[in-house]
Amino acid sequence: MSTSPSAAQAPAPWPPLRTERLLLRPVRGGDVPAVTRLWTDPDVRRHLGGPVTAPVIRIRQRRIVGAPGFHAVVRAEDGVLLGLVTVEDGGRDGETEVSYQFLPEHWGHGYAREAVGAAVARVLETAPSVVAVTQEANHRSRRLLEAVGLEHVESFVEWDAHQVLYRRRRDSRAA
Repeated sequence: MSTSPSAAQAPAPWPPLRTERLLLRPVRGGDVPAVTRLWTDPDVRRHLGGPVTAPVIRIRQRRIVGAPGFHAVVRAEDGVLLGLVTVEDGGRDGETEVSYQFLPEHWGHGYAREAVGAAVARVLETAPSVVAVTQEANHRSRRLLEAVGLEHVESFVEWDAHQVLYRRRRDSRAA
């Protein structure tokens, strides 16, 4: 998922969010190595502009621990970090934007769908809508967004790539 370079702000911290198999909670110091892998893994970053550079990683490592809006997704049974779900208020056109990244060894198990679906539901408890953006070529991400009830509403070019904007309004039903 790509995130807008706008002046988006992270929302107030959520209490931990539990699903059947997962826990979404603030990022902790012990999570930094796995989160750093998210930023540097070429497969994870394929549709996100490529791996992040070392100077940017150092800045992110200092800022991510406990940062509002960043939610470590951990498997409830063993605490293994699977990925991140990020929620930004005031993203695209003032709407709340959800993005996510998961480590490749955890792809294909439904974890991202479960975590993103829970995050979207949490956002829609208070926000009128939620949006997500992904590259048009990221077919897996597009299917996930549609599976959690977001609808494709716009296509555009940004960051030299074709992007798609998805949205779900509070009054719409989940798939």
